[in-house]
Amino acid sequence: QQQQQQQHPAHQEHLVKTRQYYRDMVLGVNDGLVSTFLLVAGVVGGGMDVEGVLLTSVSGAIAGAISMFAGEYVATKSQNEVMKGEIKLEHDHIKKYHAEEMQELTHLFSLIGIPGSQPHLCGDPNENKTTTYHSASNSTVDVSSAVEARKLRQRLTRYYGSNSDALLKIMIALEFGVIDEEVRSPVLAGASSLLMFFIGSLPSTIPFATVADPKMGLMVSGLACGVGLVVVGMVKSFATRGNLLLAAMENLLITAAGGAVAYGIGVGFQSLVGEEE
Repeated sequence: QQQQQQQHPAHQEHLVKTRQYYRDMVLGVNDGLVSTFLLVAGVVGGGMDVEGVLLTSVSGAIAGAISMFAGEYVATKSQNEVMKGEIKLEHDHIKKYHAEEMQELTHLFSLIGIPGSQPHLCGDPNENKTTTYHSASNSTVDVSSAVEARKLRQRLTRYYGSNSDALLKIMIALEFGVIDEEVRSPVLAGASSLLMFFIGSLPSTIPFATVADPKMGLMVSGLACGVGLVVVGMVKSFATRGNLLLAAMENLLITAAGGAVAYGIGVGFQSLVGEEE
């Protein structure tokens, strides 16, 4: 028994308390890293001096953070209001069309793995014996399991049919995929995006406060941004139980390509303006 306990893998907890805001945090920091670096790459390519690049990056960080807060706040609040309207409508449906809602619930039972009764399996639910049925396709069906599933389905149907509050909750969870614990606060969603965007903008902003050459500042900010993207990839792979290398490389490749394009546009713009002068 001790050997079995030692071999048993460690229990991993779910991201229950922060799961609904994970998208806001990842989007915020990733957007801050990528968009700010692309911004400074463009203006450095256009020939702007260090002071100008620093002012541009700081302004972009502040504007982007405020924009992220406003966008996430409005989007989350709108989504919550839409869901409240849908829940109110579902409540009215349960009061006025109870039979139809119960019929819909029996269909949803099948979607979550509680199969409905089958004509050839309608034996006596009190029988405990296990038999098998051979269909035309030579498949074998466990009749005992089907009988137990039908009995469970009948118990659930009776319970939810006699409890309108419980019926509303399970319909919200199964039909809309929403539970009370997963409801997002517009303020927290917006604040998470604002804070993480501002943090993500720092690697592309701070170097220009410490160097005199804008191209050197761009190189340093590029390295710092790359490190930040790797860290984001690590955090994302930890939460998603995914591939660390793949998560990091996705961000790095996208940002590198975008930075090259932004720098090239800046160089082209500078050349165009220079020719006109």
